[in-house]
Amino acid sequence: MATARGALVRGAVGLYQRMPARGRRAVTWLMEHLPAAIGEHLAVLVLGTAARRPGPLQVPRADVRLYIAPANYAGQGYRWARAAERLPGVAAVNMAAVLPAGGFAFPVDYAVPQFVYSSSRSWQQEQRRAVERFSHVLIEACRPLFPRSGDGSAFSEARDLASHGVSVAMVCHGSEVRLPSRHAAAAPWSPFRDDGWKDVPALEALARRNREGLEASGLPVFVSTPDLLLDVPWATWLPVVVEPAVWATDEPPLERPVPVVVHVPSSGVIKGTSLIEPVLADLESRGLIEYRAVHGVPSAEMPAIYRGADIVLDQFRIGSYGVAACEAMAAGRVVVSHVDEQVRGHVRGVTGGEVPIVEATVETLEGVILGLLEDREGAREVAARGPGFVRDVHDGRASARALAGFLGVPAQV
Repeated sequence: MATARGALVRGAVGLYQRMPARGRRAVTWLMEHLPAAIGEHLAVLVLGTAARRPGPLQVPRADVRLYIAPANYAGQGYRWARAAERLPGVAAVNMAAVLPAGGFAFPVDYAVPQFVYSSSRSWQQEQRRAVERFSHVLIEACRPLFPRSGDGSAFSEARDLASHGVSVAMVCHGSEVRLPSRHAAAAPWSPFRDDGWKDVPALEALARRNREGLEASGLPVFVSTPDLLLDVPWATWLPVVVEPAVWATDEPPLERPVPVVVHVPSSGVIKGTSLIEPVLADLESRGLIEYRAVHGVPSAEMPAIYRGADIVLDQFRIGSYGVAACEAMAAGRVVVSHVDEQVRGHVRGVTGGEVPIVEATVETLEGVILGLLEDREGAREVAARGPGFVRDVHDGRASARALAGFLGVPAQV
């Protein structure tokens, strides 16, 4: 019987995966709109483990119980949870909706299959009851915690949780609040100036809607990068977190005759990949650099990629820095990117330190790289400041201090 049932499940999953996109959407719609018990049983039959509910969320025993969900972009929900636990009396759990297992998976305390998160009414009801037992909730990216419960809005969920005595704050990661029209007007190389980027109108509407929701909510707001303070000026910067030891190396950069230049175009339009690659191709053709564009590499393999680089190029359109740049700095590489003075000034004002990222724009990149090759010792001095900067600002301690006021505990880390 079990063998026959397993074969049936495998056959159903295979059939679903071979369907055209329109057919899969129709099956998903049917599973979501059938009575809950029937729809969820059908989902498990068709999708297998991708629709199987995880066990119940475990609420920690502590005076301050923090729940962070549901995005975990670049593993930051998990890292912020660990940072918060540096504070006295705080226990934290992060949750993320995840796709079927893949190489890009980031650590998470409570992983929930995407289909369950978005469609399982019974899971959402059980999850809501558990979340109400936390003392504090940090909602990521203005995304709902329980998408099919109520009106599907993170802001109405926040009001409901507050009515149950839960303290709620929002943390913004980027495009959910970055206003394209503002950025395009202020930044010459803004990706939002591209006529061919069809997502810009939708991103504009999303950012306006979320900005209005944040302002109307009166909730505390955090942002993961300082540039977002231009869009949410009353927010508090919550630095991204990396593990310095994971990226550390004793190998100094720029020791080989032809340096390795690495770029990870995780979002090419945002990072400006198409704008900088002609410059890099020319430098490589002249035998001055070896260029490596890194595509589809699992996150667990990135430390070795960065350790094997001399120069890491981050992004040249947004004007900020995030997790990838911090990882490269932690590895002691020469990091080259466009970081606006607003970002550098805010970091300087909060931490007293300078961001050790070599400034370059699309227009100046060639000259900057040539300058680094001419003054290798000076470039190594900048790179050597990277690990210390990351330890001081991005190892979790500064993030814990940023969260302390919201959590109502002393900023002792």
